[in-house]
Amino acid sequence: MPGTASDRIASAKDFIEQVDLPKAPTQVRDFGAAPSEFVPDPDKEQSLVAGSEVIAFTKGVTAERRKAITHSALFAQLVANRKVTDENDMEAWYKAYFGALTNVGWAVQSTDFITYEATSAQADVHQAVLQIASGVLGQASAGYLLVKASLDALKNLDQGSPWITVFRRESQKSRSSRFQVGLATEDPQGGFLVKLLAFRLDASTANTQVLFFRFKAEHAALYKFSGSVTIDEGVLGSVGPTLEQRIGAYVRSYIVSVPI
Repeated sequence: MPGTASDRIASAKDFIEQVDLPKAPTQVRDFGAAPSEFVPDPDKEQSLVAGSEVIAFTKGVTAERRKAITHSALFAQLVANRKVTDENDMEAWYKAYFGALTNVGWAVQSTDFITYEATSAQADVHQAVLQIASGVLGQASAGYLLVKASLDALKNLDQGSPWITVFRRESQKSRSSRFQVGLATEDPQGGFLVKLLAFRLDASTANTQVLFFRFKAEHAALYKFSGSVTIDEGVLGSVGPTLEQRIGAYVRSYIVSVPI
């Protein structure tokens, strides 16, 4: 996003206000008595599902930053959903997704996907994601343990739970699936760091539970992206209210807390 700070903020606001989004849900999704609403708390480790993305926050990340990351991640998905009508065109979907993130203050240096080569003939997606996350985050790190706890919770929860309902609805698209994993941690200098993992699963047959899918046994291909994300806090912080207003009608149907 070139130009002065005020130019970047104005450009981001214009994009948020003018870009097309899918039709908003006409009814708030009923998740029953489950404590599904996400309330950001900087004193806790927290995890949530925002559409097809699992986002984890370590202690210390401010409530404002948690909201900004969550809302912009969901916004980018909604933009991509609206722009790409072919649900199996994962390349176009991710191009739109990363483009929307860039327009609201995220800077992703590379968006190239590479094939994940499984070492086990029976490798499933859940195992692959954890192996990739351990390499990116460090297996002994607090961030990796938080991501692992979040994914294990999704894998082990009842399939009728609200967390699974939203994630499955948004990530599984006919023969192809896509989902993201984000980790936000507090920087000792007062900033914050975001790690983003993104995945694309191409299969010859439809799959119904992407985290359980044994892609090696089913002769499917799993593609991965991983990278550190630089956030322009001046932009993202300034457009926060605009972003929140634009996705307000979607939040209750797309964002739910994950118990960890």
